[in-house]
Amino acid sequence: MITVHEALDALFALVSPLGSEDVPLRSAAGRVLARDVYATRNQPPFAASAMDGYALDRRDAWLGATLTVIGEAAAGHRFDGTVQRGQAVRIFTGAPLPAGTDHIEIQEDVARNGASITLNDPGAPGAYVRPAGGDFRAGDAVTAPRRLSPQDIALLAAMSIGTIPVGRRPSVALIATGDELVMPGERPKPDQIIASNTLGLDAMLCAAGAAPRLLPIAKDNSGSLASAFRLARTADLIVTVGGASVGDHDLVATVAGTVGMEQSFYKVAMRPGKPLMAGRLGGIPMIGLPGNPVSAMVCGEIFLRPVIDAMLGLPPTERPRFLAPLAHDIQENGPREHYMRAQMEDGTLSVFNRQDSALLGVLAQANALAIRPPKDPARKKGHVLPFVPLG
Repeated sequence: MITVHEALDALFALVSPLGSEDVPLRSAAGRVLARDVYATRNQPPFAASAMDGYALDRRDAWLGATLTVIGEAAAGHRFDGTVQRGQAVRIFTGAPLPAGTDHIEIQEDVARNGASITLNDPGAPGAYVRPAGGDFRAGDAVTAPRRLSPQDIALLAAMSIGTIPVGRRPSVALIATGDELVMPGERPKPDQIIASNTLGLDAMLCAAGAAPRLLPIAKDNSGSLASAFRLARTADLIVTVGGASVGDHDLVATVAGTVGMEQSFYKVAMRPGKPLMAGRLGGIPMIGLPGNPVSAMVCGEIFLRPVIDAMLGLPPTERPRFLAPLAHDIQENGPREHYMRAQMEDGTLSVFNRQDSALLGVLAQANALAIRPPKDPARKKGHVLPFVPLG
């Protein structure tokens, strides 16, 4: 068996970024920026007022000064004339400063009488002026790679970049295996269960930025599995769920081998998720996940999501880990690294008592995976553990 870190390194060696495509800015949120993009203009494009008030020459900004108001400037409606000494223009937030002005006197500090104003508090020079290019300047870069957040989209819009180069979404063929499985909504026989794993993984992959494709359930026979692999040949990544162990009905490795799989590794020293397999099938990276529902979802979090990130062009790194104190005592750990369903709340980590890999109900309540090193001793309340957030 290899460690989780060794398995991740092996998986990263199987995949590479898929190249880029151009998408409209409105379609770029959540996508990975593929190359640097550059502002096409200054922001703001002109010196602008940050407050409602009066624009004037700062040399006239002294206590008790009286000035004549000669016009008005509003956002989208500039004052076209030039302001002379002793004059001011009524100005509103976002409006360009008129020629001849470099100071804003806010309206709260001014007494107005008809067409004249008196300054009651001159304020600091330039305090309410947004200088041209104060946010960014033409040619400033938004650097790649990065997953584009709503804040990034707002910035790119202000930079007037309408088309964005992003990493191509990996096409992922998802194959559930097992005679015992039927799809949600179908009527199971007395000895059958619902195929939940691939639906959960489908949602996870969509959220990670991939384009999953759910293939028909492969039965526990060589012909059905071989047919599923043929259907998956157009994908960028093949993910099987179940059939990766060593039981008489676990045929994924055997059938994959007959159709040309080059195995990279099999079995990882972790819990849940030990029977994890990976390699290449006809040049396509393939990951065989365990069939237990929680095992498949945990392996999806720990392995699939970083792999998808790497295929999108992000740096090949493991999921971020954080530290938190335990809310209660926990017993010692066994010989494998254990990813335990837990609840992170009010700054502390509560580990669920039931950790059976079939219990999706417990996983649905969890918002974190607490990580126990191999043979970790018993821990007391307040001891710090690493964890990976879920969701």
